[in-house]
Amino acid sequence: MVLAALVQRISAALVVFATLRFGMVAYGVELTDAYQALLIIGTLLALLLFPGSGSSELQVRPRFWTTAISTLWSWCVLFAVLLAFGYATKTSALFSRRLLLSWAVVAPVAILFVRMAIDGLMTKISRLRTPKRRVVIAGVNENARSLASKIENNPHLGLSLDGHFDDRSRERLGGVPEERLLGKLVELPGYVRANRIDLIYIALPMRNIQRVTELLDELHDTTASIYYVPDVFVFDLIQCRTDEIVGTPVVALCETPFYGPRGVIKRVSDFVFALSILILITPILVLIALAIKLTTPGSVLFKQRRYGLDGREITVYKFRTMYVSEDGSKVRQATRDDERVTPVGAFLRRYSLDELPQFINVLQGRMSVVGPRPHAVAHNEEYRRLIKGYMVRHKVSPGLTGLAQVRGHRGETATVEEMRQRVESDLEYLRNWSLELDIRIIFRTVGMMFKDKKAY
Repeated sequence: MVLAALVQRISAALVVFATLRFGMVAYGVELTDAYQALLIIGTLLALLLFPGSGSSELQVRPRFWTTAISTLWSWCVLFAVLLAFGYATKTSALFSRRLLLSWAVVAPVAILFVRMAIDGLMTKISRLRTPKRRVVIAGVNENARSLASKIENNPHLGLSLDGHFDDRSRERLGGVPEERLLGKLVELPGYVRANRIDLIYIALPMRNIQRVTELLDELHDTTASIYYVPDVFVFDLIQCRTDEIVGTPVVALCETPFYGPRGVIKRVSDFVFALSILILITPILVLIALAIKLTTPGSVLFKQRRYGLDGREITVYKFRTMYVSEDGSKVRQATRDDERVTPVGAFLRRYSLDELPQFINVLQGRMSVVGPRPHAVAHNEEYRRLIKGYMVRHKVSPGLTGLAQVRGHRGETATVEEMRQRVESDLEYLRNWSLELDIRIIFRTVGMMFKDKKAY
């Protein structure tokens, strides 16, 4: 719900402000210009970074843990941005270390507590709606069954389902209780008028649009609200949502998950994470560069053209691990015991250390930390003709790691089917993106670095 999302964002911002201000009072810290700026910037970042709901599209854990992980991740990004800002402006010495540490621990716990309390309160308020609005559904199909199930299993919606109307016989409509099948479509208007129905959901297939039009004409002399439930789910949807263009309603069938605030959250988290990692691993990067330069002739970095966001061509950086640098119309994939791989390169590829320069690509905005892995341009041109939906994976920036990689779909793709499995995981990532999913992929990637048998 939009109201609930707005309340959650505002509450998170208020908690961020209140916990810092309370900490200042508790530690006897004066409200200087620096602390005023910290209060304002922290509150604004909280409004921007904290999601409006703790739920996740990929609901694999109880709601509390989903909300807790989402809250902790948003807070880590917020705090990292503040630390980076303080470092860049050389103002970090103006703040009490003890106060900041206490704030870093107390604030996310307080935000989680308030978010769960508001969530519970909103649920209770919605359940108090009386009387419940009566609902009927025109049609019996997968969409209609799904809608009916959600109405019956979510009492906080304040809806009461009377049943379905459909022209087919009961024998052909398996899965619908006899008492829920109320009659033929022609009987729907009369039933609505006689029983003071509040809501009508028309869930007839798009191919029966003429029948939908006729039904709308027949229902216009009732006071019921009418909704059409399009069967767009017959398509392979990516981030399906509704929108409008100057009053004209449209339905997104294939869209990036990173529109609006989600895109800002993704970019900020990518930038902070990449910058932090690069600062930490700079000595390692220098040692790897020296090892490559001293053992084989040629450049330290290998640059290759890949497809990035929206299929635009980008240049991706890697440590050179081969004697050759292929980037033409034909690019041969690396295989086990590949004679082109240098001794140092074999070690780098075994532990995926050759990918570390791509954190620079992340800072440039060409890549993301998590997303579909970019393929060579030659491979893209080959597989886009062989695999349905292949180019849809470019609706987001390519990543250093992704859902396909942590599932084992990495390295050499000897068959089209192996590449198809990788693409299916990439599209699943686009459908179900959440910050929680990104965090899980990052942790699983770290765990796989030392035991991935496909790294060669």
